[in-house]
Amino acid sequence: MLAPLRVAVFRRTWSASLFSNFGLLVQGVGAAWAMTELTSAADMVALVQTASVLPLMLFAMFAGAIADTYDRRKVAMTGILIGLAGAVGLTLSASVGVLTPWLILAFTFTIGCSVALFGPAWQASVAEQVPPAHLGEAVALNSISYNVARSFGPAIGGFIVAAAGATAAFLVNAIFFLPMIVALLLWRRVQEPSRLPPEKLMRAIISGGRYVLHSPSIRPIIVRSIISSLAGSVLLALMPLIARDLLGGDARLFGLMLGCYGIGAVIGAFCVSPLRSRPGAEASVTGGVVLLGLASFVVAFSASPWLTGLALMAAGGAWMVSVTIFNIGVQTMSPRWVAGRVLAAFQTAVAGGLAVGSWIWGQAAETWGVSEAITVAAGATLLAAFVGRWLKLADFSPAEEAGLDLADPEVELDITGRSGPIVIEIEYRVPRDRARAFYGVMQDLQLSRQRNGAYGWALARDLSDPELWIERFHFPTWTDFLRHRNRPTSAERELQERIKAFHSGSGPIQIRRMLERPFGSVRWRDDVKDSRVPVVMPVAGGAAP
Repeated sequence: MLAPLRVAVFRRTWSASLFSNFGLLVQGVGAAWAMTELTSAADMVALVQTASVLPLMLFAMFAGAIADTYDRRKVAMTGILIGLAGAVGLTLSASVGVLTPWLILAFTFTIGCSVALFGPAWQASVAEQVPPAHLGEAVALNSISYNVARSFGPAIGGFIVAAAGATAAFLVNAIFFLPMIVALLLWRRVQEPSRLPPEKLMRAIISGGRYVLHSPSIRPIIVRSIISSLAGSVLLALMPLIARDLLGGDARLFGLMLGCYGIGAVIGAFCVSPLRSRPGAEASVTGGVVLLGLASFVVAFSASPWLTGLALMAAGGAWMVSVTIFNIGVQTMSPRWVAGRVLAAFQTAVAGGLAVGSWIWGQAAETWGVSEAITVAAGATLLAAFVGRWLKLADFSPAEEAGLDLADPEVELDITGRSGPIVIEIEYRVPRDRARAFYGVMQDLQLSRQRNGAYGWALARDLSDPELWIERFHFPTWTDFLRHRNRPTSAERELQERIKAFHSGSGPIQIRRMLERPFGSVRWRDDVKDSRVPVVMPVAGGAAP
């Protein structure tokens, strides 16, 4: 588990993240308790958590696209500086006595934006800092970093708020941003230059969303993360009211209850590795969701701080097991070119579930009461455990990069990188007795093409020549097509080789690369005399299209 800490750059950034996580948790206690002092409305108290996680839902995909397109160290640094600005603004507002509920939400939202920008860049860079064999342990250590802070940060935050007020908690958060700035300045990241220009931001977001949509291994994780977060967000959202209304405590008890939840999360993070081995990821996630629901029932009816604390420890451990296993699956199975965007989609799913769930349970607590809202949420959490019967987790096989840099195909038109759309047609000759098997493997190839950037995929069979099959798909521009050629993983390259083995024609597989709407998309060479447009460019050979 501790092997990644032998790598100096990971050790520095991990240690710095521990400080920044402490600061965020201390600030969270200060903001939540300051809100309870300014207003007694349960929905406003619950909105503090919504404001902190809503940016992850709204902006994480943008942040993921930025992390995959630009230098991840610089992106992470920008995120930290935004968070520092929000923390300083919150501190100054509280110190001069102008803090209002809406200012708390505004600055909390700003700090949440910094986390949204920082998170994908930082998490996607973990694979650059540690050997592939230790990636799972590094992901778990990042979870431990946050939950070590959660174990002690809220309790410390509660004592700081009780002793010196919320302003002191806000100041601590501002100071604890500084170690991460130092760690990022010391990281000399080596970025391999690409011979292709970076993707445009909106296109990068779309390609990231398409990857998730067409990935059978990633899609169940995203859906289950949303459902689990919606149902399981109630305890964190209503924790100030649990401490104040159900247990009759103050800010110190609120911090201690959050600490109990965090201690359980740390224990759960250390249990992830053995649980993944036995009984396995699927059983561990399902068991964690069931335990979270049962623990929530105990919190709803308990009037004892000791019993509530034990139940919160169980809930924190259960939640961390599920989320960490989801996180490991996402990072393990995502290729590097899209890792930031897939992580952003995962963060969006979790944060969106927490933000929307917090608002729902805040409204429920305002209408029905705190205990009743937690009871309903506990029942919903138990129902969420059955989702795994329909959306099972895949084996967490690593997405090994193929490591190829294919040369650009030769063409007879002077096209530019922006020329397009590009149409690819591939002809296969498959014996009739192998047609059904060929069609089944082509369905897997369809998903591979689509998640790597192709659209409009189709497969046709010639009516007059049943052995002739034609695969057809599109790309927006020539540059998008060139990116696609180098994106497939080793497993996807092996899939392409399996499909080539079906071909039985006397000649090689025929590949045609064509330009739609060619007028205005090309620069004509001087030796082209014919006014007709040479749209079709047949290319023989079995190379990648």
